[in-house]
Amino acid sequence: MQKPKGKTMHHLISSISIFIALRFLPVFLLPVSCLLFFTAGDLYANESAVWNALKSGNHFALLRHAIAPGTGDPGHFALGECSTQRNLSHEGRNQAKKIGDRFRANGIDKVRVFSSQWCRCLETAKLLSLGPVQELPVLNSFFRHYERKKSQTQALKEWLVQQDFTQPLLLVTHQVNITALTDIYPDSGEIIVVRQSKPGEFIVVGSVQTE
Repeated sequence: MQKPKGKTMHHLISSISIFIALRFLPVFLLPVSCLLFFTAGDLYANESAVWNALKSGNHFALLRHAIAPGTGDPGHFALGECSTQRNLSHEGRNQAKKIGDRFRANGIDKVRVFSSQWCRCLETAKLLSLGPVQELPVLNSFFRHYERKKSQTQALKEWLVQQDFTQPLLLVTHQVNITALTDIYPDSGEIIVVRQSKPGEFIVVGSVQTE
C-alpha cells in the first residue's frame, strides 16, 4: 500500500487527533476537576497556617485600612484633621469590627497595634478592639510623595528589627507602604502575615482577605 503523502497525511493525522480528543476528553477533565477541588481545600488550610504563624513568634501582620471610598486624599489634606481626609465608610467601619472578630476567632485577642497617623488607619485600628493603638509615623502614606518610598521603607525595616515578636504585632497602614515592603497589592482590610527570616529580611507567609 502506498503511504499517504502531503495534505493527505496531514488530514489523516488531524482526523486521528480529533477522534482521540473526543474519545478521551472526559478522562482528561477528571483530574482537573479533582485538582480544583483540592486546591479549594488547601486555601482553607493555608489560612489556618497563616494565623498559626502569627501566633508562633518572629511574625507580624500588616493590615491595609478598611474600606474608604476613593483614592489618595483631598488637596487640602491636613494631618490630624479628619474632615480634610478620605475616611472610612459605614461599610468600612463594619469591616474593621469584623476583622477584629476574625483575630479573636483564631485565638488572638491581645495584639500590639501600631498605626499610620491617617484618620482612616487610626479608626480601623481602634475598631479592631485588640488593644491600645500607638501612632507610628513611619507607617504614614507616601502616596503623594513617592520620593519618600525608599527611605521610609528602610526606616520601617530598621524599626521592625528592634521589635519583640513574642506577642502578635499588627501594623495598620496603606497600600503603598505594604506594597513597598512586600510587593503585594492588598485589598482594603486585607491582612498580610510576614516572617522575619533574619534581621532586616522578610518573607510573606500568606494573606487573609476580609469582607
